[in-house]
Amino acid sequence: MSTTPFVIERTYNVPAQKVWEAITDKDKMKQWYFDLKEFRPEVGFVFEFDGGREGRIYHHVCTITEVLHGKKLAHTWTYQGYPGVSYVTFELFEDGGSTRLKLTHSGIETFPASVPDFALHNFAEGWSYILGTSLAKYLS
Repeated sequence: MSTTPFVIERTYNVPAQKVWEAITDKDKMKQWYFDLKEFRPEVGFVFEFDGGREGRIYHHVCTITEVLHGKKLAHTWTYQGYPGVSYVTFELFEDGGSTRLKLTHSGIETFPASVPDFALHNFAEGWSYILGTSLAKYLS
């Protein structure tokens, strides 16, 4: 079982502020990510959403752990009814008019290995689609 975190980076041809708003404004998030009832980029704020695939839906419960406005957003990532706690960190790096987003998802190995949906390759596939296709399309 690997404890190496999953890391993905994507560069978008927009200013960091536009990417920051996309990852912290619930009305913008629902256009490319998940439809969150409430979301505030404040340490301690708990947000929840349902997500899954092929008829298997999981209730996610996440708590914001770190906010550096315009630069970094971190939160826990847990599943209601399942053991394990993982951590997701979005980091933004502005380079001229472009922004590089680095997402790190650590602690995936704490989820039950008996649940195939919690396998690392599924997280890799999901984040690759979310950042490489869905967010890229939203920002273009």
